[in-house]
Amino acid sequence: MSTGVSVSLRAIAKTFPDGTRALKPTDLTVAKGETLVFLGPSGCGKTTCLRIVAGLEKPDAGGRVLFDGADVTETEIEHRNIGMVFQSYALFPNMTVAENIGYGLKIRKVPPAERAKRVAEMLALTGIEPLRDRRIDQLSGGQRQRVALARAVAIRPRVLLLDEPLTALDAALRDRLRTELDQLLRSLGITAIYVTHDQAEAMSLGDRIVVMKQGEIVQVGTPREVYFEPNSRFVAEFIGAANVIEGMASEGSIRFPGGQLMLPEPPAEGRCTIMLRPEAIEIRAPAGEDWTGTVQGVSFLGDRQRVTIAGAAAEMIVAEAPNRTRLKTGDRVGLAVAPQALRILQD
Repeated sequence: MSTGVSVSLRAIAKTFPDGTRALKPTDLTVAKGETLVFLGPSGCGKTTCLRIVAGLEKPDAGGRVLFDGADVTETEIEHRNIGMVFQSYALFPNMTVAENIGYGLKIRKVPPAERAKRVAEMLALTGIEPLRDRRIDQLSGGQRQRVALARAVAIRPRVLLLDEPLTALDAALRDRLRTELDQLLRSLGITAIYVTHDQAEAMSLGDRIVVMKQGEIVQVGTPREVYFEPNSRFVAEFIGAANVIEGMASEGSIRFPGGQLMLPEPPAEGRCTIMLRPEAIEIRAPAGEDWTGTVQGVSFLGDRQRVTIAGAAAEMIVAEAPNRTRLKTGDRVGLAVAPQALRILQD
């Protein structure tokens, strides 16, 4: 049941009446059936983009929104055939689960028999068939999220828009529903645009991630690309844990107070900034290692340990170690890193 369309944004920008520039001119294309995630801190413009796609906001003059090449910039929201899931879910408390799911079909005048069939499909698809006659105030947060999703998908939207729909849930439930949501989107083939400030959601759900900062896109790529190949310090630090450290580059290596590392490519001589993920650092005995430091602290996380290391660089270094490795504050350690694990940053 693939109903998705491609979505193209052409020079869309948004300036509010008070002069606030919420979104700088932006071009972006979402492929048919793709899940695209907007990721960034509060106020970066990601929700503004979503609202423009929905038709809840009009872009500044000259901006255009196209669905499968057709211009829908002036088309009102009720005629765009989109599904929306909000953080609040916006469910009707005076209706049952089944009535909530069928509401969008009812106002679109879908015949009762077809409506009942689609509601049954959505109940089964989201695993909430036993809840069909319950009222909304009798549901848990996770159940309400499933109802909201079922209602949005029941209309067979051309585009599904999700604005931080898992934020209100506890961590364990959020992780489980994230997996279920990913499976559902892929089984339906719906074009989905997802807004979040949670990097774990972005990494697990997105075919591509759009990283935003201060009203503009700073990087677009697959989860692997933005994680391993960030194009700036901002992206490196926003996506996952990262050591962003400075040293002096010379003859294919970078030198720090605690020693040196080989670089994946020869940079310009002089001061150089690199990114290094904690899991890329192997902690060893210091003898014979080119880069060393002193353990400043150890946090046991169950499946691994997070180790803070001083003296290796001008900044503190964070590394990860196996959970059975014995480490304590004050230990001298060697730090081994494969050159390909280093990313030279330009800013």
